[in-house]
Amino acid sequence: MTFDINSFAAFRIHRQGGQITARFDQVGLSDLTAGEVVVRVSYSDINYKDALAATGTAPILRKYPLVGGIDLAGEVVYSSDPRHAPGQRVLVTGCGLSETQDGGYAEYARVQGDWAIPIPTGMTDADAMKLGTAGFTAALAIHRMEQNGQQPANGPVVITGATGGVGSLAINMLAGRGYEVVAVSGKPEADAYLHGIGASQILRRQSLDLGSKPMEAALWAGAVDNVGGEVLTWLTRTMGYGGNIASVGLAASHELHTTVMPFILRGVNLLGINSVATPRALRLAVWQRLATDLRPAQLDRIAGKHITLAELPAQFDEYIKGRVIGRTVVRIGKDT
Repeated sequence: MTFDINSFAAFRIHRQGGQITARFDQVGLSDLTAGEVVVRVSYSDINYKDALAATGTAPILRKYPLVGGIDLAGEVVYSSDPRHAPGQRVLVTGCGLSETQDGGYAEYARVQGDWAIPIPTGMTDADAMKLGTAGFTAALAIHRMEQNGQQPANGPVVITGATGGVGSLAINMLAGRGYEVVAVSGKPEADAYLHGIGASQILRRQSLDLGSKPMEAALWAGAVDNVGGEVLTWLTRTMGYGGNIASVGLAASHELHTTVMPFILRGVNLLGINSVATPRALRLAVWQRLATDLRPAQLDRIAGKHITLAELPAQFDEYIKGRVIGRTVVRIGKDT
């Protein structure tokens, strides 16, 4: 059986003459990368990675052209995979969307059956994209940390890149589970926002004493780091015994200059968080937690900005300049 839709709007990223350009095109399903499941997309979102890809600031895409958008939620309209049926509401985050596969900035998407996650009971399509890759990454980090012994009684957990999507959602999730959460932010104007979503203390990024010794005074029981580079090095130096550092991003640098001493003498654990290649069973478990014990109480405050697909191109520059606080949801089609 074949299934086709001849013409719909898609925001596609092209490489022409060595230059990256992005524009709205009319495409058909036959123009999209292969997949067993066709989804009528209702919502997507904006992540920093989306802005990098659409502006050509970093070489995110591995082939061209591709539809942008690393996340999507919507309704299955066709599936040759028996695990999915028309009418089912699903979400897809990461999995190579807008990297090697066409993504979520289109009225329809074609994806692999393994990637499509049934939207949990009590969660709408819009809720799923308020969370998106950022929420999944934050929840995966907390899940891994707790598997490794993290608990509120151990002491404070510090979040770097606190005003971004991952940072904001991690703060709210951890606070909801009873953790003392310390936010690191370079944006004084966001202090009320950070306190409102659960930060008990805010450290100014520009004023951090990063130290120089292999180990400094132990300050933290855990950390979620979006930054990398010197800040991640500082976290290894200041982590307490048995502390977990979930490394989720490299907004400042991909480099890490440290010693083995914190890992040997304090038993510090550095946990790499890859939200793109997460196995399906773990994805299902983490999304179930996002609908239950890790559901952020302040989700609407964190993801309060909603735009249409037509408004999408004008948003990316603010992400590249680091001016965005929280999450932006992109409405593409009909929600349920």
